[in-house]
Amino acid sequence: MGTVVRDTSAMIAGMAPKLDPETYVFASVTNPLPDHITPLASFTEDEGLSVILTLRTAQDMALNTDIPMRRITLSVHSALDGVGLTAAVASTLADNGIACNMVAGFHHDHAFVPAEDAEQAMQLLKARAQEATT
Repeated sequence: MGTVVRDTSAMIAGMAPKLDPETYVFASVTNPLPDHITPLASFTEDEGLSVILTLRTAQDMALNTDIPMRRITLSVHSALDGVGLTAAVASTLADNGIACNMVAGFHHDHAFVPAEDAEQAMQLLKARAQEATT
């Protein structure tokens, strides 16, 4: 793993977005997940367990799949206390009418966008990264 990047311009310039071929959905469950189900991510909320599951898994569990999402991983190893990368990504997409749900991991940030907007989102983020290098 490379050096942790903290500088805003460097994080944006180095984001190197990668589109996951899988399609995901966000769901909320109130019962424990079956042992054979491993969500991509989960977060406990007052209303239940929020999970990110593959579309197929969500369909198999008869969960709501109305908003299929694609994951764009920002490949830069951004610092957890870095400022500006999430804002740059979210505002770039919002300015172009693309919804975005950000999820931060220890090494990378991940933008989940509606599946039908994924290719356009990739083009926009690559262009934003290029702008940051000039």
